[in-house]
Amino acid sequence: MTTDAVSAAVIPPPPAWRGLLWAVPFTVLWAWLIYSLPALQDSGLPALAVRLLVHGLIALGLWLGLERTDLTAGQRRTTWLAIMLPVTLWAAVAWTAAINGVFRAGVSPLPLLPSAIVLPVVIGSPLLLLSKRVGQLLDAMPATWLVAPQLYRIVGSQWLVYWLRGLLPGLWALPAGTGDVLTGLFAVPAAIALAAGAAEGRKAAILWNIFGIADFAVAVTLGLITSPGPFQLIVPDGPSIGLDGYPNVLTPAFVVPSSILLHALSLRQLRRRSRAEALGR
Repeated sequence: MTTDAVSAAVIPPPPAWRGLLWAVPFTVLWAWLIYSLPALQDSGLPALAVRLLVHGLIALGLWLGLERTDLTAGQRRTTWLAIMLPVTLWAAVAWTAAINGVFRAGVSPLPLLPSAIVLPVVIGSPLLLLSKRVGQLLDAMPATWLVAPQLYRIVGSQWLVYWLRGLLPGLWALPAGTGDVLTGLFAVPAAIALAAGAAEGRKAAILWNIFGIADFAVAVTLGLITSPGPFQLIVPDGPSIGLDGYPNVLTPAFVVPSSILLHALSLRQLRRRSRAEALGR
């Protein structure tokens, strides 16, 4: 047994909650910045930076994950392109539509924004959850890679900031913003617990995924019934910045469905790991 192996066996992994020691201050700093500098958030630059960072991480993580598989170099390139090209095109179309105000209420008689949320999930879920090639990738990729990156969900603290500034009704902003922040914060402890390799860590990651999906379900439902459109049932009191305009509309039009797909992939991966361990006993 090597020295490294002995050290790994003797030194216990750090407690998962320690991830909050830097995630919480980072979230507070971000919220303070967008509260103190409203023009920064309104410019769309933070949204652009976060989206590009997440897109780059997905592209890099996908490639590194494929390199861990037994696929040939040609198969790895084909798989990477088969996933990244549609994702990049989807992001570009959503971004262009958002900038041009396509998702604004009244622009089209069709429910474009709800469609932008639902259709990618309906189309993407079967492709990602039933593909054998994606299954090979999930088996080779560390489970933490689909959990930790969703730290970006702390950006949802912007909804709480808008509420504090009187620009969004609390009926929507409080549950949506709080759910996003909690999902983002606990992505770090969930990933740390998962990295420890214990069954408890896997359970924690499953619960985190379920909570993250439930957060979106609540936010989307409240958004539909409180926003102008064919689904509106409640007219909130007070002013609203309008979540159907750029850059805020990018969250429901792209971030929500892409994050749901990441949750679905993580749950598939965790299930495959559990089944493999059960068969190996």
